[in-house]
This record gives sequence, C-alpha cells and structure tokens, in this order.
Amino acid sequence: MDASKPKMSVQIKSPEAIAKMRVAGRLAADVLDMIEPYVQPGVTTEELDRICHRYMTESQGTIPAPLHYRNFPKSICTSVNHQVCHGIPGGKRLKKGDVVNIDITVIKDGYHGDTSKMFFVGEPSVLARRLVTVTQQAMQLGIAAIRPGATLGDIGHAIQRFVESHGYSIVREYCGHGIGRDFHEEPQVLHYGKSGDGLVLRPGMCFTVEPMVNAGKRFIKVLPDGWTVITKDRSLSAQWEHTVLVTQDGHEVLTLRAEERDDPANP
Repeated sequence: MDASKPKMSVQIKSPEAIAKMRVAGRLAADVLDMIEPYVQPGVTTEELDRICHRYMTESQGTIPAPLHYRNFPKSICTSVNHQVCHGIPGGKRLKKGDVVNIDITVIKDGYHGDTSKMFFVGEPSVLARRLVTVTQQAMQLGIAAIRPGATLGDIGHAIQRFVESHGYSIVREYCGHGIGRDFHEEPQVLHYGKSGDGLVLRPGMCFTVEPMVNAGKRFIKVLPDGWTVITKDRSLSAQWEHTVLVTQDGHEVLTLRAEERDDPANP
C-alpha cells in the first residue's frame, strides 16, 4: 500500500467476517504452496501468472484481487531481484540465482486474503539468501509485537531495529494495510517507527505486515509502467507478507502456508 494515501476509520471485524477472512487467508496461502514447484530456471513470470490465475479461478473458485485493480493487468505480482514490489508478470525468463517475490491476493465470499513469499530460482547467492532470511525474520518480529494494547509503532520499531542492525534498509513509501471486504483499508502499517507511537491495537483489527527490505539504500523509483517499483541503486530487495488478526490475547496469522501450519512456533 502507498503510505501517502488519506486515512479513514479502522474497522473491527465481526465474528462472521473473521470466519470469512480465515478462509480467504488460507486460500491465498494455498496458491503460494501450489506455485512453488513451478518456480524454476527458464519459466517466465507470465507463465507463473497463468498457472496461478487458473488455479484461483478454476480450482479454488476465488477472484484474483490484483487483476484490473486500478488497471493492474495481471492476477499476481512478481518482483524479481532489484524489483521491490508490484512487478508485472511478463515474458522475461527466470534464471539460476534469481530471487522473486510472488504476491497473492484472493477474494472469496467478498473477503480478501493477502500474502507473499520469496522464492529462490536455483541456488541463490550468499547475499540473496541472507537478505531473504533477515526480511522474513523481520516480518516475524513485527507480527510477534501484535496484541491488544500494543501500538502500530511497536510493530514498525521491531522491524526497523532488526533490519538496520543487519546493515539493510527499510522501504518507507509502501506499507502494510488493513484488509477485509476492501483490498486496502485502514490502518496503514509502517515498517519503521517508534515503540509506543500510533494507533492502539484492539481485537478484531485485521491488517497485513509486509516489510520491503533493500540490501543497499532505501530509495526507490517507479518504472514507466506505473506499477513496478525498483531500488534506485539496483541493489537486491526482498519482501514477505502475512495477513494478521488481532485476537483477545494476542494475534492470529491468517495466511500461514502448509510448512508454517506444521510449525508449533506459529499460533
């Protein structure tokens, strides 16, 4: 989400809405599990988009939320190497050593599930593996800060402190977002900040945590296609994303993939 968008009120989800969000979140995660075997050297991101589109529409009965959203032309986002986010699938073939973020958002029964994962194409460089690992850990630390009475600043602070301690930088122009019937709702969830600042979290809030981390400097630019964001210094970038619900006593990640659902560390 663009961090400059105007602010509105934050919705508290009803039990019925939460039940539908759980279904949408699980289905979004299932798309990432499905596509993993296809992320191989020689495949095009356009082919990955076609496979995901067919799976979502024919096997799941879901709607690919990005397709035609603000004129976005594809069903998924694929951001390769120095692309930060919102990469448009196309004809360029992935090669050994590439890293790619695949960002999936589905709509089921009117509710959105939104998640993304980094994939290695063949064997990654040491730098790429380290960046991807640190970014995933940063997201997990941000999620760990989510509970009633905590603040959005607590999330951003946990992420920023960890990322910068490893010598990497946080992209500031894009952020996590509330989600539900709408793709992008309030609140805006910044991935940097000061502990104790910002909105106080309440049960029933639902939003994404999706830090974008650059190996070089944090500065970015948008390509002429109006969507694809790249690092200005062409350094590698990584992103992970989950949709998270604030519960009565903590949080629930709604978009856990199969490998994560089997991990006792995940609530």
